[in-house]
Amino acid sequence: MERGPRVLVLDDDVAMRRLLRRQLTAARYRVQDVAASQTVLKRITEREFGLLILDMDSTATGCHEAIRIVRDLSSIPILALSVRRDEEALVDALDSGADDYVQKPFGSKELLARVRNALRRRARQRGKPDRIVTADFELDLAYRRVNVRGSEVHLPRKHYEVLRVLAEGAGRVVTHKQILRAVWGSGRPHQIGYLRLAIRELRRKLEVDPAHPRYILTEIGVGYRLETQRLSKLAGKGYST
Repeated sequence: MERGPRVLVLDDDVAMRRLLRRQLTAARYRVQDVAASQTVLKRITEREFGLLILDMDSTATGCHEAIRIVRDLSSIPILALSVRRDEEALVDALDSGADDYVQKPFGSKELLARVRNALRRRARQRGKPDRIVTADFELDLAYRRVNVRGSEVHLPRKHYEVLRVLAEGAGRVVTHKQILRAVWGSGRPHQIGYLRLAIRELRRKLEVDPAHPRYILTEIGVGYRLETQRLSKLAGKGYST
């Protein structure tokens, strides 16, 4: 039977590496587990591995610095693990460049579901979709057009850019800071009001019931997510319900 993608586990805790290797190998992933170091981080390429799992509690290199080093070199999906349950830890991991965050202790089923989700997102990104189609609206990224229930809708430039950032990260949480940097060129907290206004207007124009959005969802205290459970890949060209 063909084995799945290669997964790199970076963790200075030998016992945790052993646990992750056992769970991932049982699911037929090819696993390499090593202690984190500057040398290891700089050798990572997306051709070698399909996913990186990084334990943020036991990385001597410095967890956020490790994520930033990897992100500067590669777009490989990064799954961060941590025993911390505070909102700040989650936001810091995502802002540093992680794609997802799992709190310890975790069950094998949850871990494997997160791994599968990260790999699916990566596969979609490699397909370079240029359209997102839902039952209620269509976003054409190539021509910067938005159609809502059959009629073209014109969005202010900043509002469109917010929608574009969410679309490019469809299925994952995009933090406030990440959106602010991409659209306004800064992640300063005082600009959060601009973002909230843009989200409110996007929901008003795109959602059937803006008070109960189906697509543009809030991750409280963290950011926003374009819901992909209602989207599926369509012939490598876009997402469609």
